[in-house]
Amino acid sequence: MKRLLTLTALGTILCASQANASGFLLREQSVAGMGNAFAGASAGAEDASYAFFNPAAIIRQPGNQISANATAIVGHVKGDGATGYSPLTGQPFAYDRKMNHPVNKIILPSVAASKELDSRNSLGISLSAPFGLVTDYSSQWAGANHGTLSELSVYNLTAMYAHRATCDLTLAGGLVAQYAEATLKNGVAHGTPVANNATLSGDATDIGYIVGALYEYTADTRVGVAYRSKINHKLHGHINFATNNAYMTANQLIYQDITAKLTTPALLTFGFYHDINDDWSIMAEAQKTYWSSFDDLTIKGRYRLLSVTNENWKDAWFYSIGASYRLDEQWKLRFGFAFDQTPNNDYTRTPRIPDSDRLWFSTGVEYKYNDNLTFNAGYTFIHAEKVKVDIKGIGYDATRGALSAQYKGNIHLFGLGAVYNF
Repeated sequence: MKRLLTLTALGTILCASQANASGFLLREQSVAGMGNAFAGASAGAEDASYAFFNPAAIIRQPGNQISANATAIVGHVKGDGATGYSPLTGQPFAYDRKMNHPVNKIILPSVAASKELDSRNSLGISLSAPFGLVTDYSSQWAGANHGTLSELSVYNLTAMYAHRATCDLTLAGGLVAQYAEATLKNGVAHGTPVANNATLSGDATDIGYIVGALYEYTADTRVGVAYRSKINHKLHGHINFATNNAYMTANQLIYQDITAKLTTPALLTFGFYHDINDDWSIMAEAQKTYWSSFDDLTIKGRYRLLSVTNENWKDAWFYSIGASYRLDEQWKLRFGFAFDQTPNNDYTRTPRIPDSDRLWFSTGVEYKYNDNLTFNAGYTFIHAEKVKVDIKGIGYDATRGALSAQYKGNIHLFGLGAVYNF
């Protein structure tokens, strides 16, 4: 029974959701960049926050600078037609078929700072949360055996150095210390789902890197390229069960240590930025996320293998174009559009990660209060395509049962940022 319960609970450790970016990536590290749908993010270098996309951005920031940003992520995701089946009898559960608003609202902060050493060298540091989000279902929904609560938080502390190798070319790199923590809750494989009956949690800290280059073809035109490495984590934590039903003694608690491997993917980014004249600027971006590194999830107990979940994600692209218009010396308007490709496959999609392709529509405004202080505000509307979850209830899903469901939704991003030079 203990092994059966363990296999039932350990579906997947990732808790991405039908949220703002494909998979479980969070791009919202710059409100100025968000106003252009992150078009030109690796080439724009408009303030220190752009160093998240390309560390060479810090070379264009004079003196000392701090950029602070916060983005509210508000998802309106609906699921309907959910039907879960008992792994014991094969019959449908008599539980909720609706899954209204399984995505929680969050505020995502980030901060970056740069220091100009001289005309050819700069240092930078940033704190960001590039991966994560939450899905939180009703405790009595039809897919409780496949997940009720999923939480993933990933934090990056990045130290950067940029060097102007020539008048036109800047090379940069940095070390990334990444902390990841995850928590899962779900029912167990009895005749009916018992929500929140199993809890799994774990964390880890590991090191990666980022490199980038910025080429200023003219004073008005620049291109950028950057690569952020994948980071392999081995999460250490525990799993426990607390339930009261015919299959276990009253209030029985089962606890054991576990380890699980989690890889945050590599990113390759190309950007273009051009000032058409004193009023208009245009920009474009292409970013490849190497989600294929997330091939499967293996979870081990103290003495044996507990679970293997095949994910088989594919590499995905993000494309965006944007424009900015300067009203005067203080005000600037931003616009952007993007297509965000999902890494998910129809045959492996789960209710923990009901991912889909997305369309972004962004706008923003910049106000330069004085030579030292600038404010940014941005808004993005994201339309997510309708998708299905169709789990057959075979293999490792046999202990959770089959599940079918449909998802659709939209996401709203509201951002505020400030840049201070001193």
